[in-house]
Amino acid sequence: MDSLDPVSNLTTEANNLLNTSKPKSVVTYTNRPSREEAMAAVKTLLAWAGDDPEREGLLDTPKRVVDAYGEWFQGYTEDPAKELSRTFEDVQGYDDMVMLREIDVELHCEHHMAPFLGKAWVAYMPTSKVVGISKIARVVEIFAKRLQTQETMTKQVADALEESLAPLGVAVLIDAEHQCMSTRGVHHKNVTTVTTRFTGVFKTDQALQDRFLRLIHR
Repeated sequence: MDSLDPVSNLTTEANNLLNTSKPKSVVTYTNRPSREEAMAAVKTLLAWAGDDPEREGLLDTPKRVVDAYGEWFQGYTEDPAKELSRTFEDVQGYDDMVMLREIDVELHCEHHMAPFLGKAWVAYMPTSKVVGISKIARVVEIFAKRLQTQETMTKQVADALEESLAPLGVAVLIDAEHQCMSTRGVHHKNVTTVTTRFTGVFKTDQALQDRFLRLIHR
């Protein structure tokens, strides 16, 4: 019975892909619907919501929604490892923390597909190589443009830096407001969720971890 249910199969395979603890470089789903099928699905949802998909204001909505999804979820086709592949060793012996503060984070939760918006702080302790700072921001963006939980994304960003740069340690903190909580359900506004991931020296050296946290609030 399950093999004949495309919606069930889609959900199962998507969950298997997204819930893995290791970061996926490029996620591919072999049974991806066509653009026309996606637009038809949006039209069905409009009708289910109680509106008329054929009225003037909604005629182009399926196209707009599919275009928006293409932008919001383009991270499935992008490779964080590729972004981190070009490194530099001529750093004149620099051996201290490298930190990016307040990277914009725009995600959609995998449970309700509602946005959650916030900031990310990412740091690493280099060994013999560093990476261009814009590449770290791009890695955050790539993982943000996939259906996610905040906890999963926090770990994915840290793991990607660990695997590509082999640093002494990585620290990641994300602070975001979830609209699935603020606009529905319990309707609690201005509540943010904070998630952290510390590896290597950031996990074992409390003074270094405290320094990272102080730099967030300076």
